[in-house]
Amino acid sequence: MNAVVDTARREKEQYTGGADRPLGSYLATLAVYGLTTGTMVLLGRRMRDRAPSVGLSDLALMTITTHKVSRVIAKDPVTSPLRAPFTRYSGTAGPAEVAEEVRGKGVRHAVGELVTCPFCIAQWVATAYSAGLVFAPQATRLAGATMTAVAGSDWLQLAYARLQQAAEG
Repeated sequence: MNAVVDTARREKEQYTGGADRPLGSYLATLAVYGLTTGTMVLLGRRMRDRAPSVGLSDLALMTITTHKVSRVIAKDPVTSPLRAPFTRYSGTAGPAEVAEEVRGKGVRHAVGELVTCPFCIAQWVATAYSAGLVFAPQATRLAGATMTAVAGSDWLQLAYARLQQAAEG
C-alpha cells in the first residue's frame, strides 16, 4: 500500500510542478460523480425495462436547460450563498452575474472550482436532467421548459439592451 501512496505522491508532484492542485480532492469529486451516476443507472434499470429514448426535442430542451441551470449555479448572485463557503466575491462579471475567486485547499478548493465554472458543473446538471427523464419525465420536461423560457428571456433582455444602446448612441 505504501508503494501505491508513494507512486501517487510522485505523480502528483510531477503533474503539479509544486503548484497547489488538489488532485486527491478532484479524485474524490470524480468518485462521488461516478458513484451517483452508477447508482442512478442501477436504480433506473430496476425500475424500467429499458432506458427512455431521447429525441431531438428532449435534447434541445436538455441543452438549453443545462446551459441556464449551470450559469445559475455558477454565476447568479442569488445562488452566491450556496457558493460562499468555497469562494470569495471579487466583483461583477457581466449582466446579472458575479465573479468569485475559489478559496481554501483540498475538497473546499475542488468544490469551489466546480461550483464557479459553468462548463464544469454542466456535466453534473445534464446528468441530473438525464436521471430526471428516467424517474420523473413529465416534471423534468416541465422544469426544462421553464428554464428554457428563462434562458430565452435572458437572450431577449440582452438583445433589447444592445438595441437600446444602438438607438441611443
